[in-house]
Amino acid sequence: MTTQLHYDIVGSFLRPQALKEAREQFAAGQLSQADLTKVEDAQIKELVQKEAAAGLKVVTDGEFRRSYWHLDTFWGFGGIEHTTQTHGYFFHDEETRNDSAQVAGKIRFTGAHSDLTAFKYLKSLTDGTDLVPRQSIPSPAQCYAELYRGDENIAKLKEVYANEDDLITDLATAYRDLILALYDAGCRDLKLDDCTWGMVVDDDFWQSMADAGFDREQLAAKYLEVNNGALVDLPADLRVSTHICRGNYHSTWAAKGGYGPVAKYVFAKENVSAFYLEFDDERSGGFEPLQEVPAGKEVVLGLVTSKQPELEAAADLVARIKEASQYVSLDDLALSTQCGFASTEEGNQLTEDQQWAKIKLVVEVAKQVWG
Repeated sequence: MTTQLHYDIVGSFLRPQALKEAREQFAAGQLSQADLTKVEDAQIKELVQKEAAAGLKVVTDGEFRRSYWHLDTFWGFGGIEHTTQTHGYFFHDEETRNDSAQVAGKIRFTGAHSDLTAFKYLKSLTDGTDLVPRQSIPSPAQCYAELYRGDENIAKLKEVYANEDDLITDLATAYRDLILALYDAGCRDLKLDDCTWGMVVDDDFWQSMADAGFDREQLAAKYLEVNNGALVDLPADLRVSTHICRGNYHSTWAAKGGYGPVAKYVFAKENVSAFYLEFDDERSGGFEPLQEVPAGKEVVLGLVTSKQPELEAAADLVARIKEASQYVSLDDLALSTQCGFASTEEGNQLTEDQQWAKIKLVVEVAKQVWG
């Protein structure tokens, strides 16, 4: 397969001030859901116009309706409820809000889901154009990991699922049903965002996990099983990709480590056609693990950081793309930012102008390399 588009985005964008204010008013009971939706619709419409003006051909809604990149999707399934924990997620020098997702019954897709509603509106904005609307959802493995996060989540999980095989089956079925519903709504480009692999590669994280009796190889195999279980017998014209992240919150990170420990699982065996990979700093390691990517699958190099406002030098990006082409054909490579600009509604620490300057750089360098 030859990559048709050599510049791309991960998907989330900084929330505009009008949207932030509307969400604050909604949380305070000063704005109705209907009025919040009107603000979201208007801001998403403006965002899509900006994406098109920037030269992007694949567009997203910026995740403007979400609070988190992952939890909102989990909360949309039957059998999963919104809970809080004592602590949030621990990042480098910061801690997030303490929301979580917990099993309350058998996991299922009910036929209605916030992501499905969101996609239908995004698609309505692209109908009659050459723009491709992309829907990003957190991976099934990410949901699996969340349901095991903390003693209380584990206890609730075991109350409902005495047999883990049943959990994996229900989770895969719920995800596959959501994916097929998105397809029926017109989605032909689906991306699975996944921080599980980014944690598995972190040696410091795994020292603590090993002390608790966990095995890295077994968990990597489990994540692969959970993800692939949802990706069986999908329509041939549905492009499914995955983005691997090491954490992206308020310009901070949660994990570090190269892809080597998981390459033989995720690169070689996950049933996706493209990998969106962080490579913006030394935390991501070298390009050597890319040799595990099967020929013909795309690799989107996240060389431009979305965490910091400073622009990378174009010559440095060109050189790194050339280096990566030692392991993956240049035709199967593309360029993007390493992650989105706002994986949670807090957003990273840069301005909207700086955000769009990053997108402009991605497009310009890609055109320089690939024409």
